[in-house]
Amino acid sequence: MIKNNIELDVKVKCIENGITQAQVAEKVGTSSPYVNRIIKKQDGVVNKTFVQMLEALGYDIELTYVKRKENTEGGLDG
Repeated sequence: MIKNNIELDVKVKCIENGITQAQVAEKVGTSSPYVNRIIKKQDGVVNKTFVQMLEALGYDIELTYVKRKENTEGGLDG
């Protein structure tokens, strides 16, 4: 089981960083409608088989988000 609501987390992080879904899409090289589909849970973010494998091994998945201290190339910060 995934303990996080990854899709909601993306939306919250956009708000916290003052960035729109369209800006995120541009930074990662995808379309704004695709980012919106992810946030609305129409497309899965985490591979179902990966989750099933960890569940079979007796694990739940819990993600921790750690804000980078420096601006790194390829990230959303620049």
